[in-house]
Amino acid sequence: MNRTGRILLVAALVGVVGMAFRVSWNALRDIANAIGADHTAATLYPFVVDGLMALALVATLVLVDRDRTFALKVLGTYTGASLVLNYVHGLVPALHGASVDWGRLADWDPANWVLVLLATSLPVGSIYFGSDLVAKVLHHHPAPILSADANAEESTKTERNRSTADLPESTPARAVLTRLPMPAPVAVDLGKSIPPLKSIPSIAPAPVKSTARATVPAASTRPRRATGRVPAAAKSTRPKRTPAQLLDEARTITAGWPDEQITAEGIRRTVHTSPANARKLRDTLLAERAATAVGTP
Repeated sequence: MNRTGRILLVAALVGVVGMAFRVSWNALRDIANAIGADHTAATLYPFVVDGLMALALVATLVLVDRDRTFALKVLGTYTGASLVLNYVHGLVPALHGASVDWGRLADWDPANWVLVLLATSLPVGSIYFGSDLVAKVLHHHPAPILSADANAEESTKTERNRSTADLPESTPARAVLTRLPMPAPVAVDLGKSIPPLKSIPSIAPAPVKSTARATVPAASTRPRRATGRVPAAAKSTRPKRTPAQLLDEARTITAGWPDEQITAEGIRRTVHTSPANARKLRDTLLAERAATAVGTP
């Protein structure tokens, strides 16, 4: 519908509502006179009932969820109350000429009490419910409406910011490690001089064969964070020892040890060296003791 059609529709609605209010205003004014209202109060009484109906209708168009349900209940309650009072006005002709006694809206006393209570409680209810509806409308914050382009951009940004850990990847196969054979002890000829420690060949560890399938890490578009330099306080302050220094330190520490106590594990814990160096030092120390025992008469 174009703009002109909407304006005509709203104008027609306002006209119909205005005429309906004029008809209801006549009945509600006579009801107010019957329950003891003066001329000014009786004139304003229809605005209290039908005016709150218009306010509740506007609130239902603005509020959502529970607040909208509350506004609909207020609108239904006051619409029903106005309908009942208009109906009573049509049933009691004496109300048209204001000749009825004050406080008398029906011949049957229980019905009259209910009608008087209804007519007198509507203004008080208008104060309470009207204030509550206005407060709810003023404190209502509508949710922002996102366009299709904004939703597409938000979805693309979320997909771009996903970390590599969230991406699906296959579980790598379990690696099977082969056990390396232990090197045989070095045989020492007691009739010859013991070679220095530097001449002992070092045994290079055999490469570990793994049956695990090589996996390629998922590519990540996120830049890597700079790690920075390692502070000097975190570095080890102990200088690296040469094989000769290790042998001298092992000789000094194990001078009072029996032959049974000279083991690779004991030397490793005492001298604080690697298992490979500890085995070399053990073999050298035992060889020296054996040579010394043979040379001693």
